Amino acid sequence: MGARIRPIAQVVNVEMIDEVLRAEALATKGFMPPDEGDALYAAACSACKILPQLPIVEVGTYCGRSTVWLGAAARKYNTIVFSVDHHFGSEENQKGWEWFDESLIDPATNRLNTLPSLLATLHRANIGDVVVPVVGESKVVSAQWSEKLAMCFIDGGHGDEPARNDYLGWSPKIALHGFLAIHDVFTDPKDGGQAPYKYIYCAAIDSGEFIEVDMTGSLRILQRIK
Repeated sequence: MGARIRPIAQVVNVEMIDEVLRAEALATKGFMPPDEGDALYAAACSACKILPQLPIVEVGTYCGRSTVWLGAAARKYNTIVFSVDHHFGSEENQKGWEWFDESLIDPATNRLNTLPSLLATLHRANIGDVVVPVVGESKVVSAQWSEKLAMCFIDGGHGDEPARNDYLGWSPKIALHGFLAIHDVFTDPKDGGQAPYKYIYCAAIDSGEFIEVDMTGSLRILQRIK
């Protein structure tokens, strides 16, 4: 008989982030709602307990809002978060699009650059010792990555190709019983873009290698079962 799956629902209401760090997360620019951030923290804690010492990877950092929740879990369970982003912003973050923020433009290059904001977040939240920024394209980094993961949180580019590449590149790195967390999963096109739903969530479920163990808003938590 295989290892028994531990449903995350048993720990969601138990593992609560420190209030000071939660306030730091909510003060950081980003798109993670408070309830989804809390669920992400609980999932990270659960993953760290199931697979001690294995790291967490975050794909899509922006200014570090969700990174604070993940970093808090990593500190509590003595592991590391590797946060992967090229820091030039996704398509929807560019000028003329809905989520453009002019304050993030680097005057030296006249281009979006979120890395300084991330570094400021890590300093302000005092989690620089448990979060390692990895500056690069997700597809390039995943191709070089060899270590197994307790958890991978995918919140990168929301176009079809970036979402597909993130799933194909990172899902094989998740250890047995580890978690795949996916943000902005919308089953109805009226609620949001479909790429994370089609090319990450559905691909994972259809593979037979993952089951869904938690859902909060647009955040889905899947667990590797084989």
